Amino acid sequence: MFHPAIVRALVMRQVLLYTRNPVRAIELFFWPIVQLLVWGFVTVFLQQQSGGGQEGFGRVITFLIGAIILWDSLFRSQQGVAISFLEDVWTRNLLNVFAAPIRMTEYLAASFTVGLLRVIITGIVLFAIALAAYSFNLFQFQGYLFVFYANLMMFGWTLGILSTALVLRWGHGVESLAWAIPFMVQPFACVFYDISVLPSWMQGIALAMPPAHIFGGMREMVATGSLNLSDLAWAVGLNFLYLAFASALFSRTLGVARERGLLVKTASS
Repeated sequence: MFHPAIVRALVMRQVLLYTRNPVRAIELFFWPIVQLLVWGFVTVFLQQQSGGGQEGFGRVITFLIGAIILWDSLFRSQQGVAISFLEDVWTRNLLNVFAAPIRMTEYLAASFTVGLLRVIITGIVLFAIALAAYSFNLFQFQGYLFVFYANLMMFGWTLGILSTALVLRWGHGVESLAWAIPFMVQPFACVFYDISVLPSWMQGIALAMPPAHIFGGMREMVATGSLNLSDLAWAVGLNFLYLAFASALFSRTLGVARERGLLVKTASS
């Protein structure tokens, strides 16, 4: 039976890590803000040097700023899952967590919630900066904005589960994948460019990635004011498929780790 109280307790444990140690909160804001400012002003500079018209300038800024903010939602949701697990590994608390009567669904639900909180916090900050520095209003996407966010967070959760499963199975040697996996996917996610610029063999992989449909839909909405709903349908379907696969893989990996004593090895090394 699923117990929401257990999920709340696991989430509160992660929240306290940030409220009791404000230095941790810097990580939530520093890199997203730096990335937004650097890429935003680079785009402004290039447009000024090339003498681009106001209409073209506005469209390029919208493409880039929108892509940066939406990509951060994917990355933060992935980090919420992966880093929550690694916090238990680093503090040698992993055995305590899994020795308690906590179900896999409750543990994942808490990790998803932590990822959601990270996305909300950084999203608010990036929205304010984009509005002040570039006159970019994220809500120009209207109700589709929440659909974009939901799909990208789902894929981020999937990547987070895969990162956790790899660390659980292979130990500390693959911890770096918790940060690397999103950027392995990024070239195929078509965050900053259209899928048509990719070589044909990469296009097939990109079409199998939910983010490629979301970012393509975002650019289409900016350019034409409309959105092809088939892109959203593909993204939703692929997300549910990948999330189910990742959850099944994590469950299987956790079972193997318990049978082979890998939890003890991961938690104590």
